[in-house]
Amino acid sequence: MSALKIATVATLSLAIAMGIGRFAFTPLLPLMQDDGLLDIEQGGLLASVHFVGYLLGALYAAKLPFSPKLTLRISLITIAVSTIGMGVTSSFGLWVIFRFLAGVFSALTLVFVSNFYVRHLAEMGQSEKQGWVFSGVGLGIVAAGIGTLLIMISGLGSAASWQIFGVLSLLAAIVICVNIGSEIPDEKKTAAQTKAQKSPLLWSLIIPYGALGVGYIIPATYLPLMAKEVISSPLVFGWAWPIFGTAALISTLVAATLQKAFSIRQVWVASQIAMAFGLLMPVLFPHIISIVLAGICVGGTFMVITMMGMKETHRLAPADDIMRHLAVMTAAFAVGQMVGPVLASSLYSVTQNFSVSLVLASAILVATAAVLHFSAARPDTE
Repeated sequence: MSALKIATVATLSLAIAMGIGRFAFTPLLPLMQDDGLLDIEQGGLLASVHFVGYLLGALYAAKLPFSPKLTLRISLITIAVSTIGMGVTSSFGLWVIFRFLAGVFSALTLVFVSNFYVRHLAEMGQSEKQGWVFSGVGLGIVAAGIGTLLIMISGLGSAASWQIFGVLSLLAAIVICVNIGSEIPDEKKTAAQTKAQKSPLLWSLIIPYGALGVGYIIPATYLPLMAKEVISSPLVFGWAWPIFGTAALISTLVAATLQKAFSIRQVWVASQIAMAFGLLMPVLFPHIISIVLAGICVGGTFMVITMMGMKETHRLAPADDIMRHLAVMTAAFAVGQMVGPVLASSLYSVTQNFSVSLVLASAILVATAAVLHFSAARPDTE
Protein backbone atom coordinates (compact mmCIF):
# COMPACT_ATOMS: atom_id res chain seq x y z
CA MET A 1 0.00 0.00 0.00
CA SER A 2 1.30 3.49 -0.83
CA ALA A 3 2.57 5.87 1.84
CA LEU A 4 -0.22 8.31 0.96
CA LYS A 5 -2.93 5.71 1.50
CA ILE A 6 -1.34 4.54 4.76
CA ALA A 7 -1.13 8.12 6.03
CA THR A 8 -4.75 8.78 5.02
CA VAL A 9 -6.07 5.69 6.84
CA ALA A 10 -4.09 6.62 9.96
CA THR A 11 -5.20 10.26 9.81
CA LEU A 12 -8.89 9.36 9.53
CA SER A 13 -8.52 6.79 12.32
CA LEU A 14 -7.30 9.47 14.72
CA ALA A 15 -9.96 11.89 13.46
CA ILE A 16 -12.64 9.40 14.53
CA ALA A 17 -10.99 8.17 17.71
CA MET A 18 -9.82 11.49 19.13
CA GLY A 19 -11.51 14.24 17.14
CA ILE A 20 -14.98 12.69 17.59
CA GLY A 21 -14.68 9.91 20.17
CA ARG A 22 -12.89 12.14 22.63
CA PHE A 23 -13.36 15.76 21.66
CA ALA A 24 -16.91 16.01 20.29
CA PHE A 25 -18.02 16.09 23.93
CA THR A 26 -16.33 19.47 24.45
CA PRO A 27 -18.34 21.65 22.02
CA LEU A 28 -21.50 19.65 22.75
CA LEU A 29 -21.30 20.20 26.52
CA PRO A 30 -22.78 23.74 26.36
CA LEU A 31 -25.58 22.42 24.13
CA MET A 32 -26.33 19.61 26.58
CA GLN A 33 -26.46 22.20 29.36
CA ASP A 34 -28.82 24.43 27.37
CA ASP A 35 -31.04 21.38 26.78
CA GLY A 36 -31.21 20.90 30.57
CA LEU A 37 -29.56 17.47 30.39
CA LEU A 38 -26.63 18.03 32.76
CA ASP A 39 -24.65 20.61 34.76
CA ILE A 40 -20.92 21.38 34.97
CA GLU A 41 -20.30 18.84 37.75
CA GLN A 42 -22.00 16.08 35.78
CA GLY A 43 -20.07 17.15 32.69
CA GLY A 44 -16.85 16.83 34.68
CA LEU A 45 -17.89 13.38 35.83
CA LEU A 46 -18.59 12.21 32.28
CA ALA A 47 -15.22 13.57 31.19
CA SER A 48 -13.46 11.75 34.02
CA VAL A 49 -15.28 8.49 33.27
CA HIS A 50 -14.07 8.80 29.70
CA PHE A 51 -10.52 9.16 30.96
CA VAL A 52 -10.84 6.13 33.24
CA GLY A 53 -11.71 4.18 30.10
CA TYR A 54 -8.81 5.86 28.29
CA LEU A 55 -6.46 4.79 31.08
CA LEU A 56 -7.63 1.18 31.00
CA GLY A 57 -7.39 1.10 27.22
CA ALA A 58 -3.80 2.32 27.40
CA LEU A 59 -2.83 -0.11 30.16
CA TYR A 60 -4.18 -3.14 28.30
CA ALA A 61 -3.23 -2.10 24.75
CA ALA A 62 -0.27 -4.48 24.69
CA LYS A 63 -2.08 -7.28 26.52
CA LEU A 64 -5.25 -7.82 24.50
CA PRO A 65 -5.88 -11.34 23.14
CA PHE A 66 -6.83 -10.06 19.68
CA SER A 67 -4.63 -9.21 16.71
CA PRO A 68 -3.74 -5.51 16.25
CA LYS A 69 -5.73 -5.35 13.00
CA LEU A 70 -8.91 -6.76 14.58
CA THR A 71 -8.46 -4.54 17.64
CA LEU A 72 -8.22 -1.40 15.52
CA ARG A 73 -11.35 -2.34 13.57
CA ILE A 74 -13.33 -3.08 16.74
CA SER A 75 -12.12 0.18 18.28
CA LEU A 76 -13.27 2.41 15.42
CA ILE A 77 -16.69 0.77 15.12
CA THR A 78 -17.28 0.89 18.89
CA ILE A 79 -16.36 4.59 19.07
CA ALA A 80 -18.87 5.38 16.32
CA VAL A 81 -21.65 3.30 17.91
CA SER A 82 -21.08 4.81 21.38
CA THR A 83 -21.25 8.28 19.82
CA ILE A 84 -24.62 7.45 18.27
CA GLY A 85 -25.72 6.09 21.65
CA MET A 86 -25.14 9.47 23.31
CA GLY A 87 -27.85 10.91 21.08
CA VAL A 88 -30.52 8.22 21.36
CA THR A 89 -30.94 8.28 25.14
CA SER A 90 -31.01 10.87 27.93
CA SER A 91 -30.06 8.31 30.60
CA PHE A 92 -27.04 9.55 32.52
CA GLY A 93 -26.17 5.96 33.46
CA LEU A 94 -26.00 4.93 29.79
CA TRP A 95 -23.99 8.05 29.00
CA VAL A 96 -21.44 6.92 31.55
CA ILE A 97 -21.14 3.57 29.76
CA PHE A 98 -20.88 5.16 26.31
CA ARG A 99 -18.21 7.66 27.39
CA PHE A 100 -16.28 4.88 29.13
CA LEU A 101 -16.28 2.75 25.98
CA ALA A 102 -15.26 5.72 23.84
CA GLY A 103 -12.35 6.28 26.22
CA VAL A 104 -11.14 2.67 26.12
CA PHE A 105 -11.18 2.42 22.35
CA SER A 106 -9.83 5.93 21.72
CA ALA A 107 -6.71 5.00 23.69
CA LEU A 108 -6.34 1.70 21.84
CA THR A 109 -6.60 3.47 18.50
CA LEU A 110 -4.00 6.08 19.45
CA VAL A 111 -1.54 3.45 20.69
CA PHE A 112 -1.90 1.23 17.63
CA VAL A 113 -1.73 4.11 15.14
CA SER A 114 1.25 5.65 16.98
CA ASN A 115 3.05 2.30 16.94
CA PHE A 116 2.39 0.64 13.62
CA TYR A 117 1.59 3.51 11.28
CA VAL A 118 4.27 5.89 12.56
CA ARG A 119 6.90 3.14 12.44
CA HIS A 120 5.79 1.93 8.99
CA LEU A 121 6.03 5.41 7.50
CA ALA A 122 9.53 5.80 8.95
CA GLU A 123 10.58 2.46 7.47
CA MET A 124 9.25 3.60 4.08
CA GLY A 125 11.37 6.76 4.29
CA GLN A 126 8.21 8.89 4.59
CA SER A 127 8.72 10.35 8.10
CA GLU A 128 7.42 13.72 6.97
CA LYS A 129 3.96 12.16 6.60
CA GLN A 130 3.90 11.40 10.33
CA GLY A 131 2.79 15.00 10.80
CA TRP A 132 -0.19 14.28 8.57
CA VAL A 133 -1.14 11.32 10.76
CA PHE A 134 -1.29 13.34 13.97
CA SER A 135 -3.09 16.19 12.21
CA GLY A 136 -6.07 13.81 12.10
CA VAL A 137 -6.93 14.78 15.66
CA GLY A 138 -7.18 18.44 14.69
CA LEU A 139 -9.16 17.50 11.59
CA GLY A 140 -11.73 15.71 13.73
CA ILE A 141 -11.89 18.60 16.20
CA VAL A 142 -12.49 21.12 13.42
CA ALA A 143 -15.24 18.95 11.97
CA ALA A 144 -16.90 18.54 15.37
CA GLY A 145 -16.52 22.24 16.18
CA ILE A 146 -17.92 23.60 12.93
CA GLY A 147 -20.63 20.95 12.92
CA THR A 148 -21.69 21.93 16.43
CA LEU A 149 -21.66 25.62 15.51
CA LEU A 150 -23.97 24.96 12.57
CA ILE A 151 -26.21 22.83 14.76
CA MET A 152 -26.41 25.59 17.40
CA ILE A 153 -27.47 28.06 14.73
CA SER A 154 -30.06 25.64 13.32
CA GLY A 155 -31.46 24.81 16.76
CA LEU A 156 -31.35 21.00 16.33
CA GLY A 157 -30.07 20.35 19.85
CA SER A 158 -27.43 18.11 21.38
CA ALA A 159 -29.15 14.74 20.74
CA ALA A 160 -29.26 15.28 16.99
CA SER A 161 -25.63 16.42 17.10
CA TRP A 162 -24.45 13.18 18.70
CA GLN A 163 -26.43 11.14 16.19
CA ILE A 164 -25.05 13.04 13.19
CA PHE A 165 -21.44 12.76 14.38
CA GLY A 166 -21.94 9.10 15.21
CA VAL A 167 -23.43 8.12 11.86
CA LEU A 168 -20.71 9.97 9.93
CA SER A 169 -18.06 8.33 12.11
CA LEU A 170 -19.57 4.90 11.49
CA LEU A 171 -19.52 5.36 7.73
CA ALA A 172 -15.90 6.55 7.85
CA ALA A 173 -14.94 3.67 10.17
CA ILE A 174 -16.35 1.11 7.76
CA VAL A 175 -14.30 2.61 4.91
CA ILE A 176 -11.16 2.56 7.08
CA CYS A 177 -11.72 -1.04 8.19
CA VAL A 178 -11.88 -2.17 4.58
CA ASN A 179 -8.64 -0.35 3.74
CA ILE A 180 -6.44 -1.44 6.66
CA GLY A 181 -3.50 -3.26 5.09
CA SER A 182 -0.46 -5.31 6.04
CA GLU A 183 1.06 -2.42 7.99
CA ILE A 184 -1.11 -3.65 10.89
CA PRO A 185 -0.27 -7.26 11.91
CA ASP A 186 -2.88 -10.00 11.69
CA GLU A 187 -1.33 -11.93 14.57
CA LYS A 188 -0.60 -11.01 18.18
CA LYS A 189 2.76 -11.63 19.83
CA THR A 190 2.91 -14.52 22.27
CA ALA A 191 3.24 -13.88 26.02
CA ALA A 192 6.75 -15.32 25.97
CA GLN A 193 7.84 -12.92 23.21
CA THR A 194 6.35 -9.93 25.04
CA LYS A 195 8.03 -10.82 28.35
CA ALA A 196 11.44 -11.35 26.72
CA GLN A 197 11.34 -7.90 25.08
CA LYS A 198 10.68 -5.80 28.22
CA SER A 199 13.08 -2.88 28.69
CA PRO A 200 13.46 -0.04 31.27
CA LEU A 201 10.71 2.54 31.12
CA LEU A 202 11.53 6.08 29.95
CA TRP A 203 10.51 8.07 33.02
CA SER A 204 11.98 11.37 31.82
CA LEU A 205 9.40 11.19 29.01
CA ILE A 206 6.54 9.65 30.97
CA ILE A 207 6.38 12.37 33.66
CA PRO A 208 6.21 15.40 31.31
CA TYR A 209 3.83 13.53 29.00
CA GLY A 210 1.53 12.83 31.95
CA ALA A 211 1.64 16.51 32.86
CA LEU A 212 0.37 17.30 29.37
CA GLY A 213 -2.82 15.47 30.31
CA VAL A 214 -3.39 17.84 33.23
CA GLY A 215 -2.31 20.93 31.32
CA TYR A 216 -4.36 20.69 28.17
CA ILE A 217 -7.48 19.00 29.54
CA ILE A 218 -9.07 21.98 31.29
CA PRO A 219 -9.37 24.14 28.16
CA ALA A 220 -9.92 21.02 26.05
CA THR A 221 -12.98 20.22 28.18
CA TYR A 222 -14.25 23.66 29.13
CA LEU A 223 -13.03 26.12 26.46
CA PRO A 224 -16.50 26.65 24.89
CA LEU A 225 -17.97 27.14 28.38
CA MET A 226 -15.25 29.66 29.23
CA ALA A 227 -16.06 31.52 26.02
CA LYS A 228 -19.78 31.34 26.71
CA GLU A 229 -19.29 32.92 30.13
CA VAL A 230 -17.69 35.95 28.45
CA ILE A 231 -20.09 36.29 25.52
CA SER A 232 -23.36 34.40 25.11
CA SER A 233 -23.84 34.54 21.33
CA PRO A 234 -23.14 31.14 19.72
CA LEU A 235 -22.01 32.98 16.60
CA VAL A 236 -19.05 34.18 18.69
CA PHE A 237 -18.29 31.64 21.45
CA GLY A 238 -19.08 28.76 19.11
CA TRP A 239 -15.91 29.54 17.13
CA ALA A 240 -13.62 28.89 20.12
CA TRP A 241 -13.52 25.14 19.48
CA PRO A 242 -13.05 25.20 15.68
CA ILE A 243 -10.13 27.60 16.26
CA PHE A 244 -8.67 25.16 18.79
CA GLY A 245 -8.96 22.34 16.25
CA THR A 246 -7.54 24.38 13.38
CA ALA A 247 -4.49 25.16 15.50
CA ALA A 248 -4.08 21.45 16.26
CA LEU A 249 -4.49 20.56 12.59
CA ILE A 250 -1.83 22.98 11.39
CA SER A 251 0.58 22.54 14.28
CA THR A 252 1.74 18.99 13.55
CA LEU A 253 2.52 19.91 9.95
CA VAL A 254 4.55 22.91 11.14
CA ALA A 255 6.31 20.77 13.76
CA ALA A 256 7.53 18.38 11.08
CA THR A 257 9.29 21.34 9.47
CA LEU A 258 10.72 22.59 12.78
CA GLN A 259 12.41 19.24 13.32
CA LYS A 260 14.78 20.07 10.49
CA ALA A 261 16.34 22.75 12.73
CA PHE A 262 15.55 21.59 16.27
CA SER A 263 15.62 18.32 18.19
CA ILE A 264 12.49 16.46 19.23
CA ARG A 265 12.95 17.46 22.87
CA GLN A 266 13.55 21.11 22.01
CA VAL A 267 10.26 21.26 20.10
CA TRP A 268 8.54 19.43 22.96
CA VAL A 269 9.86 21.76 25.69
CA ALA A 270 9.03 24.90 23.70
CA SER A 271 5.50 23.60 23.05
CA GLN A 272 4.93 22.83 26.72
CA ILE A 273 6.03 26.35 27.75
CA ALA A 274 3.77 27.88 25.08
CA MET A 275 0.84 25.86 26.40
CA ALA A 276 1.55 27.03 29.96
CA PHE A 277 1.51 30.64 28.76
CA GLY A 278 -1.78 30.05 26.94
CA LEU A 279 -3.44 28.74 30.10
CA LEU A 280 -2.59 31.96 31.94
CA MET A 281 -4.02 34.31 29.32
CA PRO A 282 -7.72 34.04 30.31
CA VAL A 283 -6.68 34.51 33.95
CA LEU A 284 -4.64 37.64 33.34
CA PHE A 285 -7.00 39.09 30.70
CA PRO A 286 -10.55 37.66 30.92
CA HIS A 287 -11.82 38.53 27.46
CA ILE A 288 -13.02 36.59 24.44
CA ILE A 289 -9.80 37.53 22.63
CA SER A 290 -7.63 35.99 25.35
CA ILE A 291 -9.78 32.84 25.34
CA VAL A 292 -9.33 32.53 21.58
CA LEU A 293 -5.58 33.06 21.95
CA ALA A 294 -5.51 30.46 24.72
CA GLY A 295 -7.27 28.07 22.37
CA ILE A 296 -4.59 28.71 19.74
CA CYS A 297 -1.75 28.23 22.26
CA VAL A 298 -3.18 25.01 23.67
CA GLY A 299 -4.64 23.67 20.43
CA GLY A 300 -1.43 24.53 18.61
CA THR A 301 0.79 22.60 21.03
CA PHE A 302 -1.00 19.60 22.54
CA MET A 303 -0.79 17.46 19.40
CA VAL A 304 2.78 18.62 18.76
CA ILE A 305 3.68 17.36 22.23
CA THR A 306 1.79 14.14 21.52
CA MET A 307 3.68 13.65 18.27
CA MET A 308 7.05 14.53 19.83
CA GLY A 309 6.38 12.20 22.74
CA MET A 310 5.57 9.30 20.44
CA LYS A 311 8.55 10.02 18.16
CA GLU A 312 10.96 10.30 21.10
CA THR A 313 9.66 6.98 22.41
CA HIS A 314 10.29 5.40 19.01
CA ARG A 315 13.80 6.86 19.09
CA LEU A 316 14.76 5.65 22.58
CA ALA A 317 12.78 2.45 23.18
CA PRO A 318 13.89 -0.91 21.71
CA ALA A 319 12.06 -1.65 18.47
CA ASP A 320 10.51 -4.84 19.83
CA ASP A 321 9.17 -3.15 22.97
CA ILE A 322 7.79 0.12 21.59
CA MET A 323 4.14 -0.89 22.01
CA ARG A 324 4.52 -1.26 25.80
CA HIS A 325 6.33 2.08 26.10
CA LEU A 326 3.68 3.88 24.06
CA ALA A 327 0.99 2.28 26.21
CA VAL A 328 2.63 3.51 29.43
CA MET A 329 3.02 7.01 27.97
CA THR A 330 -0.66 7.04 27.01
CA ALA A 331 -1.61 5.75 30.47
CA ALA A 332 0.33 8.59 32.13
CA PHE A 333 -1.47 11.04 29.87
CA ALA A 334 -4.78 9.45 30.88
CA VAL A 335 -4.03 9.87 34.59
CA GLY A 336 -3.45 13.56 33.99
CA GLN A 337 -6.73 13.80 32.08
CA MET A 338 -8.58 12.12 34.93
CA VAL A 339 -7.28 14.62 37.48
CA GLY A 340 -7.92 17.73 35.39
CA PRO A 341 -11.73 17.77 34.91
CA VAL A 342 -12.50 16.80 38.51
CA LEU A 343 -10.08 19.44 39.80
CA ALA A 344 -11.46 22.12 37.48
CA SER A 345 -15.14 21.38 38.16
CA SER A 346 -14.55 21.17 41.94
CA LEU A 347 -12.73 24.49 42.04
CA TYR A 348 -15.36 26.01 39.75
CA SER A 349 -18.10 25.07 42.21
CA VAL A 350 -16.26 27.09 44.87
CA THR A 351 -14.90 30.04 42.87
CA GLN A 352 -17.35 30.14 39.93
CA ASN A 353 -14.43 30.43 37.50
CA PHE A 354 -11.56 28.37 36.09
CA SER A 355 -8.71 30.71 37.12
CA VAL A 356 -7.24 28.68 39.99
CA SER A 357 -7.19 25.42 38.04
CA LEU A 358 -5.61 27.15 35.02
CA VAL A 359 -2.81 28.59 37.16
CA LEU A 360 -2.11 25.21 38.77
CA ALA A 361 -2.04 23.45 35.41
CA SER A 362 0.32 26.09 34.00
CA ALA A 363 2.73 25.62 36.90
CA ILE A 364 2.74 21.84 36.42
CA LEU A 365 3.57 22.25 32.72
CA VAL A 366 6.50 24.57 33.40
CA ALA A 367 7.93 22.32 36.14
CA THR A 368 7.80 19.18 34.02
CA ALA A 369 9.17 20.97 30.96
CA ALA A 370 12.22 21.67 33.12
CA VAL A 371 12.41 17.96 33.99
CA LEU A 372 12.31 17.09 30.29
CA HIS A 373 14.99 19.63 29.41
CA PHE A 374 17.49 18.83 32.17
CA SER A 375 17.09 15.06 31.87
CA ALA A 376 17.99 15.02 28.18
CA ALA A 377 21.62 14.13 28.83
CA ARG A 378 20.92 11.53 31.52
CA PRO A 379 19.90 7.88 30.87
CA ASP A 380 16.42 6.75 31.92
CA THR A 381 16.02 4.02 34.49
CA GLU A 382 13.13 1.77 35.34
